[in-house]
Parts: sequence; structure tokens; C-alpha cells
Amino acid sequence: MANTTSTLIANLAEKVSTTPLKPAQAAKVDVTELEDNTASSDHQVQPPSERASSILHAKLERKPATITASKGNYLYTSDGDEIFDATCGAAVACIGHNDHRVKDAIVKQLDTVEYCYAPFFATEAAEQVATMLTDSTGGQMSKVFIVSSGTEAVEAALKLARQYFTELRPRPQLQRTKFIARRQSYHGNTLGSLSVGYHAGRRAIYEPILATNVAHVSPCYPYRDMKPGESNDEYVARLAQELDDTFQSLGPDTVCAFIAETVAGLTLGCVPPVPGYLQAMKDVCDRHGALFILDEVMSGMGRTGTLHAWSQESESVPSGSGVGLIPDLQTVAKGLGAGYAPIGALLVNKRVVDVLSHGTGAFTHSQTYQGHPVACAAANAVQQIIREENLLENVRVMGAKLGESLRERLGGHKNVGDIRGRGLLWGLEFVQSKSTKQPFPPSDQIAARIHNTGFKQRDFAISLLPGAGVVDGHNGDVIVLAPAYNITAADVEIIVDRLDMAVRAVLG
Repeated sequence: MANTTSTLIANLAEKVSTTPLKPAQAAKVDVTELEDNTASSDHQVQPPSERASSILHAKLERKPATITASKGNYLYTSDGDEIFDATCGAAVACIGHNDHRVKDAIVKQLDTVEYCYAPFFATEAAEQVATMLTDSTGGQMSKVFIVSSGTEAVEAALKLARQYFTELRPRPQLQRTKFIARRQSYHGNTLGSLSVGYHAGRRAIYEPILATNVAHVSPCYPYRDMKPGESNDEYVARLAQELDDTFQSLGPDTVCAFIAETVAGLTLGCVPPVPGYLQAMKDVCDRHGALFILDEVMSGMGRTGTLHAWSQESESVPSGSGVGLIPDLQTVAKGLGAGYAPIGALLVNKRVVDVLSHGTGAFTHSQTYQGHPVACAAANAVQQIIREENLLENVRVMGAKLGESLRERLGGHKNVGDIRGRGLLWGLEFVQSKSTKQPFPPSDQIAARIHNTGFKQRDFAISLLPGAGVVDGHNGDVIVLAPAYNITAADVEIIVDRLDMAVRAVLG
């Protein structure tokens, strides 16, 4: 049915010539629980301010703080609080809130066309996004599939990886149906993306309906996994051998792809790869003929200092070794549209495109809102701002300052086990003991309490991103910082000061 539908759409188009925070772990502001007034005998509709929320919130019985205004780094609540947004929400609002230039671009697009179905019609806004993305890779990633979220981009990547092998010439490899991913990873919350990701808490109740054709290997997590005296090269070699062994156990010619976050996000706590790690993983994939997928939904589009986080890995590739680290498929989202509209994208390597071009000439997949023109217009404006204001350089400079300031202020704290990150993506892992690295028990909810304290105390007034289960899906607390790309040195001081106060208020 999928092939028939795709063929029909392609033919018609030719004739007519596109994380939430984890609910269980996201600390919420304590607010007065609202009574449900909807059951009154006269069935009168109550004013919104007097009714219980009809939204299925993360905590059903609690409504989060209501935001009534925003500007730059600040969010303003209905209670009159001014909150410094040190995480851009979930690492999304990368140019700050309420930029009139993006709003103007959205209105301009609405004056042209608000929506059209991408398989039937093209728009200049979508073409511009795709061209910008392909040009930014020097044409190595030659096609783009535009969706509405990072999760959707990952789903598209998994499907395209499978389709690639069904159309490979001269002989299709239909037996390739399996995927390899990493433990303590996050790739989205739909069933397919949740299957390749691995966080025990998120997966638990859905395990019986998740895909069974996925194997998981160890993540790159040097703080906990490097052995005493083990060098970076030895550590990389050990992880590469584990991946190779997994290929062998599954059957090397049955694996479609290996997928990993270029820089691990909240689930592992902002862990950059050690030098040579990603290249070693790609080498294993190349050796067995599998595709190499990089998920840069959080770490890409400038968050870690370059538009594509993988480009920083290529810099360490020895000269004469080829073109370096370039993925076969890459997903992006958060920093693409900065939250002004939902948008994500799948970037496709030209060698994958070539196989489809000599096969069906189509991607057997589509979505109602793919290539949404308003979202694309917003993304184009965001990316223009990033270029014109040289914000990637600011990410690198302010990111280095933020990391240094965090280590100076909190590196010696008895419960801060590790501070790691890259660009403007930083994580602090909390432990009971620095020497043993023993995590706090989950019942202590350390990260959630730090977040809640920072949010609720008006002297602190900072929004942080808490994560739990970074060690094994149950144990381990982390606080993530992901401020806007245009922050200043003064903003860095505000972030570190307020985080320091929140940490010490909870842990002493």
C-alpha cells in the first residue's frame, strides 16, 4: 500500500508541475491546583482563568506556569516573574524570544501562501531552506526532506535507510532490516525513534510494542566508562570492537544502519565524543556496508559551535585519509527554526540520493506538513540572523567562557562529578561522592529539585533543563544549559551565578 500511495502521489505531483522534557523527570512549578468547574449543574462555561486546564499536561493534576510575554533571554509569567531562560526551552529558542525579524518573515509568508501540499506544489521558502542546508555541507548532503520535528526526521531517516538497500544496484539487499544504536541515547518519542533510542525509564511501559530489530551498544561516556589508565585511542578501539562484534552477532549483511547523536544530549548529559570515536564508528559501518546516521537534532545547527557538529570531527581526521567524517543521513531540528515554528529536516548524502535516482526515483514516505511554507520562512529568517550576526563565532567564544566559568564556580563542589560540553551545550552531572561517582538515588530527584529551586526562587529566577537516569536509565542526575547563541559575557555571569545559588540551595 505504501509503494502504491507513493507512486500515485509522485505521478500526481508530476502532472501538477515538504523532546520534551521527560514527563516523569521534568520538575514543575508548584501552583495551586485548580478545581474542575466544568461539572456545574447549569453547564455554564467558566472563564479560562477559573477552569481546570483541558490540556493533557505532563502532570495531569498540575498546570505549569503561564507565560504571558517574552523578550530575548527572558520569559514573563502571569504571576509577574521574570525568568532567565538558560536552556532555550529544550535547546530550541537559539536566537532568543520574540525577534521581530522572524515575525515579519512569517507574516510575509502568510501573505503569499500559508500551506500547500509539498508532493503537489513547491514553495520558494522550502527551496531556500533546502539550498541553505545542502550548500552548508559543500553539496556532500545533496537533498533535504523537511518535516516538523526532530522525531519525524529520525523516522524518515530510518525509512530511507531501509529503502536505500531495497533499491541498491546491481543487487538489492533485502535482508538488511536491522539497526544498531546506543544505550543512553535519545532519538524521539514515536515508536520507531523510541526503538532506536535507549532510556529505560522512557521505554519501560512501551517495551512490548517497540521494534525488536534494534541492538544497542555502549555510548561514548568517558567519565564513567573509561578504564583507569586507558588512553583515548584504546577507549575508541574498545568501543569500535564492540560495534564490530554486534555487527557480527546480528549478521553483518542484515544491518541497515548505525545511528548516534554526534554530541549526546539530555539523556546522557551533553557528552562530546572523544577524538576519533565517530570516525571509528563510521569505519565499522563502511566495512560492513551499513549506513552511518548522525542525529544532530540538539547538537546541530550551531548549538555546538558549527552548523554541523560532525564538521568538527572532520578537523581531526589525518590528512590524506579522504573527505573525513560525513554521514550518510543526518537529522536536524531545534536550532533550524529556533522555535518560531515547528521544523526539522533530514539531510541525505549524495551517494544515497544516487541510489534512489537510479531506482524508483522517489522517497516512499510523505507527511501532511512536510515543507510547511510558514515554518520554512521562519527558519530562513533565523538562519539569516545567525549568519549576519556571526552567531556561530559567538557560540564558540561564549561557550568556552561558560565552560570555564562553570568549572571555576562549581567544579570543586563536593557533589558535582563532571562538567562537560561543547559550544553552548553544557551538562553538570551530580554524584554523592566524587571519588566513587556514586549517583544519588532516583527518589532524591536532585536534578528536578535544582530546576524547581531555580525556577521558584525569585532571587534565582532561572529556567534549567533537568535530566535523570543518565547512568543507566534510572540513576544519575544532570542539569543541562543551552542558552541562546547571542548571549553576552554578562549573560554568562548571570547563568553561572543563578545556577550556583540553586545548586547550593539544594546540596549545600
